[in-house]
Amino acid sequence: MARIMIHVEGQTEEAFVDSVLAPHLYNLGYSSVSARMLGGSQVRKTRGGIRSWPAVRKVIVNHLKEDRECIASTMVDFYGLPPKWPGQESAGAEFVFPNRIEQAMRDDVCREMGAGFNPDRFIPFVMLHEFEALLFSDCELLAEAVDHPDLASPLRAIRDQFDSPEHIDDSPETATSKRLKLLLPNYAKAVQGPEAAMAIGLDTIIDQCEHFRGWIERLRSV
Repeated sequence: MARIMIHVEGQTEEAFVDSVLAPHLYNLGYSSVSARMLGGSQVRKTRGGIRSWPAVRKVIVNHLKEDRECIASTMVDFYGLPPKWPGQESAGAEFVFPNRIEQAMRDDVCREMGAGFNPDRFIPFVMLHEFEALLFSDCELLAEAVDHPDLASPLRAIRDQFDSPEHIDDSPETATSKRLKLLLPNYAKAVQGPEAAMAIGLDTIIDQCEHFRGWIERLRSV
């Protein structure tokens, strides 16, 4: 039975893995599903953030070496990555570029693990934008989950400007969490975000978010 550790950006993603993703993977036959934040101790005090790639790679490689039957994955935001992550120099404007980052991360981890390492044991996932983008998969359920059904219409107006929920974000000032904060000043990211994801349901997020769906399909194929 497969065991997986998902290395995440912060508490919001950690709670999402524990409350939404883990039950799905357990139903597929995984025997252990857990999440670990990638930020250092000082970063964790600010509830998120990621260290440099060499530091993150060391954490992932150590995990893979300590538990030689496990799978490792990631759930991080491309725009939140520090400079000099693998593949960043080739990132273009097209939506496909998180795939390049993921492949470069995988190649680098495989080099560190050495000959004989099964590359299927590392399945990186890099979101184009932050976690809240996934919540726009169902604006009505998102509005209900934050106890403001009156926000369904303005949330839908935001969603309709983009090809998919994963595309929502056209500048640092318009990140999806900031859009939610403008409509809902008391939005509690680490609590209400995962709660909204639970209300929306993983199947809906998978249906609406192509890049996220690709990650889930890779996890399902293990």
